[in-house]
Amino acid sequence: MSNRVVEGRMVTPERLAELVEGEPPLEAESIEDAETACPECGENVISVGYMPSVTEFVTAYKCQECSWSDTDR
Repeated sequence: MSNRVVEGRMVTPERLAELVEGEPPLEAESIEDAETACPECGENVISVGYMPSVTEFVTAYKCQECSWSDTDR
């Protein structure tokens, strides 16, 4: 699994999903580059797919430099 630096801290895919969701996911995929710029600061955005529950799959997007995040819900 790929760890990435987010807001100055190294995070795992599970931790990245938790930062966006507010609670730990059941499962998370590898972190990927979203190939887009943050709408707030213009820095790099990364994404992670995860399961917050047994019946739901969500993709979260998080800026590596500021607190901006979003999901595909």
